[in-house]
Amino acid sequence: MTASRERVAWFNGSYLPEAEIRIPFRDRGFIHGDAVFDTARTFRGRIHKLAEHVERLYRSLAYLRIDPGLSPAELIAISEEVVARNEPLREAAGDWWLTQRVTRGVPAGEDDGRGAAGGAGGGAAAGDRPTVIVECTPLPLARRAPLFRDGIDVVIPWVRRTPPEALSPRAKTHNYLNLTLGQLAASGGNPDAWAVLLDQHGNLCEGIGCNLFLVIDGVLKTPRAQRVLPGITRETVMELAATLGIAVEETDLDPYDAITAEEGFLTSTSLCLCPIRSLDGRPIGSGRVPGSVTERLSRAFSESVQFDFVGQYLARLAA
Repeated sequence: MTASRERVAWFNGSYLPEAEIRIPFRDRGFIHGDAVFDTARTFRGRIHKLAEHVERLYRSLAYLRIDPGLSPAELIAISEEVVARNEPLREAAGDWWLTQRVTRGVPAGEDDGRGAAGGAGGGAAAGDRPTVIVECTPLPLARRAPLFRDGIDVVIPWVRRTPPEALSPRAKTHNYLNLTLGQLAASGGNPDAWAVLLDQHGNLCEGIGCNLFLVIDGVLKTPRAQRVLPGITRETVMELAATLGIAVEETDLDPYDAITAEEGFLTSTSLCLCPIRSLDGRPIGSGRVPGSVTERLSRAFSESVQFDFVGQYLARLAA
């Protein structure tokens, strides 16, 4: 298949059609989830806050002590080139998720198909050769379009978020098992539900790739950054709220706060802002979707990126 008909990704130094990329099964990212990633999105093909996403990626790399063998500037240039090479396919896709992935690679001493060699053993080694991938995939616009019309049904699962004392949530790693189990538990009763996990103290944290905001007594509140992955969109929304004169507070929030909130929404790279309709089957606030604060912030976000992201989703609603 030619590059014009298939998406292209950057893999360990080469731009290749996705079908030609092969990751060794001994790669520690596959075996142990020993890898980090970050994901930006495009708006009409323009990458949003790429530098901020790459900066966060390198913080995650530092936390896991993985050296990608590339500077942030080099990874930014590669990411821009990947998007440029896939531009002919974007119109059909709508827009992209753009992701950089770095694994610790194959342990030194095991054959990765590229001639790597060194000492044996299962632990991380200084001689390990990282795997680096930059790729893009279409945003799930049609699948998520109903969320912008109806709102998101949030469910609190029995699974608790891994405590930061064990593993910091601020590192965006491939090991999503904790959040995945939470999502599986939530979607068991409602396939369309989104999980938001509690921490060990009963405070609301986050779900897979999303941050929570609640409006309580006119104040925009969100869980503390130390207990969640502080999203780039989360930060953007807090900045926009300040420009609109909306008070923002990072604080502990429990289910009572959510049930009695005036409104709420989730933020993520792909969603941007999406209103919450219910929590564990109970309507949030008046039931109006979106709430007034969510609507103001959504308009401000669209203006900041010069693109109507809500309209992009709603245009994909099934006829």
